[in-house]
Parts: sequence; structure tokens; C-alpha cells
Amino acid sequence: MAAASNTQVLVETLTTQREEFLAQWTRTVGDELQGRLSMAEVGRELGELYQAVLRALIDGGLEGRGEHFGEVRSLLIELSRNRARQGFTPSETARSVLALKEVLEPSLAGDGQGVQTYLQFARLLDELSLLTTEAFVRTREEIISSQAEQLLELSTPVVKLWDGVVGVPLVGTLDSARTQVVMEKLLQTLVDSDSTHAIIDITGVPTVDTQVAQHLLKTVVAARMMGAQCTISGIRPQIAQTIVALGIEFGDIPTNASLSDALRQALKEMAQETDEDVRGLL
Repeated sequence: MAAASNTQVLVETLTTQREEFLAQWTRTVGDELQGRLSMAEVGRELGELYQAVLRALIDGGLEGRGEHFGEVRSLLIELSRNRARQGFTPSETARSVLALKEVLEPSLAGDGQGVQTYLQFARLLDELSLLTTEAFVRTREEIISSQAEQLLELSTPVVKLWDGVVGVPLVGTLDSARTQVVMEKLLQTLVDSDSTHAIIDITGVPTVDTQVAQHLLKTVVAARMMGAQCTISGIRPQIAQTIVALGIEFGDIPTNASLSDALRQALKEMAQETDEDVRGLL
């Protein structure tokens, strides 16, 4: 009965002083965001949230985990995702909810029942602020993951060097994830350009160890399965010494010191293949 009475007091207070509370809440949050969002935008977001909270209290009371707070949670998740994309911090996002406690405190903490009501509502707002933090972190992780994928795509270009010859200039460390991207882009480019020769240039790869060599071999094998001749270029003296010291063997995979040497060799092979095709027709 006391809980119902507390909820009734809270609903009456939030309803009768709605304009005053909402204006003060908007000013508080807007000032903390230091003008990075307009007061109109802040007011719109908080106005929707205020009305949703009020409806939830009327429908089901102060139990924040109930279904009646579903709309509130949805609005908070959307607000948190927007804040993450706009470059705000988790603390600034959570404060957008917690600031309502400061706004309500003078009006609800005047007597015994008001204090109890305020404390119950404050606990509810604490739970909702934690929800904003969780949603914010999830969104930030999604953004970071998406950016990492985009950087990976940009760092593994496959370029057409000549008619029938494509090249993959690798820069940086070659790991399993990047090897998969290289394979997919190389194979697709071989198909799209109808190329018969591929050159994987490792001039920009700082070191070649056993793991890196295995990744290169996998890429070469995949290209060969598509019917392409594959060459590894960019074998610098230091890289060559490391490969020998580690006992790494590239088998029958041709290697060259530079990309230009590899391209020259590919063009010679293509010319020879053309001559053989012509003699075969004769």
C-alpha cells in the first residue's frame, strides 16, 4: 500500500510540475554538454523520456525492470547510441539520466513520505543510468569493430598492374584475419579482371616468421587454385636471411627482390605463353 502511495505522490508531482522539471532538467544536461547539442535537441530527447517515464510509473509503478518500462529502455538505448556516435563519454551519457535526481530532490525531499519516494525513484534512475552505460559501450565497440574492418580493407588493396597481372602490396603485419581478407580480395580480383598472374609484394612487411610464411603460402595456394601463377616479391636481404635461418621453404613458388622484377618476369611468362598458343594453332 505504501509503495502504491509513493508512486501516486511521484506521479502527481511529476505531472503538476512537468514544465518546471523538464525545463530545469534540459538546462542542466545542456550546460553539461557545453553546447555540443542544441537546447532544442536536448529538450526534445528529454521530453520524450520524461513522458515515457511518467507513463511507465502510471502503468506499473517503480519497478524499473518490468515490461511497463520497455519504452523507457528503448529510448535510453537510442539516446546512448546517438551519444556514442556523437563523441560523448559514457559519464556524460549517464549524467543525462542522473541529473533528473537533482531536479526532483528539492520537491520530493521535504517530508518523510517525500524522502522515501525520492529514494525509491533515485534507485530507479540509477538502474536506468547503468543501462545507458551498457548500451553506450556496446555501440562504441560496434563502431571500433566497423572501423577496424574498414582499415583492414584499406590496408590490403589489390591493384591491376598490367593486363592479366594483379598485385597485392602488403604493408604491416600479416595475421590470420588479414590473410583471409587478402585471399578474398585477390581471388575476386582475379575473376573480375580475368588475370592469370598475381604478385604478392611484401616490401612493406617488417618481418617474416614461420607464421607469416604460412599465411603467404595459403594465399599463393588459393590463387593457384584459381589458375593464376603467383609470385612473391619484396624479398629484402634481411628478410632473405631470416627465411634461411628459420628454415622456411617456399617450394616452387617464385620469389623476386622487387615488384618491378616480379612484373618483368610475369610479362615474360605471358609472352611465352602467347607464343606457345600461337605455335599450337599453327
